[in-house]
Amino acid sequence: MRLVSVNVGLPREVAWKGRSVSTGIFKEPVPGRVTLRRLNLDGDRQADLSVHGGVDKAVYAYPAEHYHYWRSELGGLEMPFGVFGENFTTEGLAEEEVNIGDRFQVGTAELVVTQPRLPCYKLGLKFGRDDMMKRFLASARTGFYFSVSREGEVGAGDAVALIDRNPNNVAVGDITRLYVSKRYSPAELETLNRATQVPALPQSWRTYFLERLEKVG
Repeated sequence: MRLVSVNVGLPREVAWKGRSVSTGIFKEPVPGRVTLRRLNLDGDRQADLSVHGGVDKAVYAYPAEHYHYWRSELGGLEMPFGVFGENFTTEGLAEEEVNIGDRFQVGTAELVVTQPRLPCYKLGLKFGRDDMMKRFLASARTGFYFSVSREGEVGAGDAVALIDRNPNNVAVGDITRLYVSKRYSPAELETLNRATQVPALPQSWRTYFLERLEKVG
């Protein structure tokens, strides 16, 4: 597992459907070592802090393996790393294999997996497609967020080392499926219960899942 690219960007104003939108989704790869702090990487900022950024969304990671799929889906569109707004383009960290609460070391920093990405309309803005949000979520190729448990320096080429595997065994992909499911199978209900016990999962997610459990209980 390794860090393929480190990508940062500052918010910019973009014209979208007749209005000006401030967005931090435009990220570009940067060379050398970058300092990773509790809330973001140096040189990186989020535009709308009500839904982006914060302790539980300090770093957005996206698997490099998904790029081949999207190039095929979107007609061979050129896609430099960072095009999905990710801070880390990674190799070897699939959503089905990474658990919420897993702890990793990257460079001299330590990070904890917190949640999958739920796309917003700005992904459609980035690609110029109204259907991009729906396609992104349906693909299950969401990537995931890290919180930063220890600040440090990171750079492209760094190993991504698993320090601790969360024992609740709830994968990033499980959270996405539980979110979009209209009905739960017995196995999904069991996973849903385990998800509510993962301390690293943000409270908003746990509250949402507890409410779903009440409705089916």
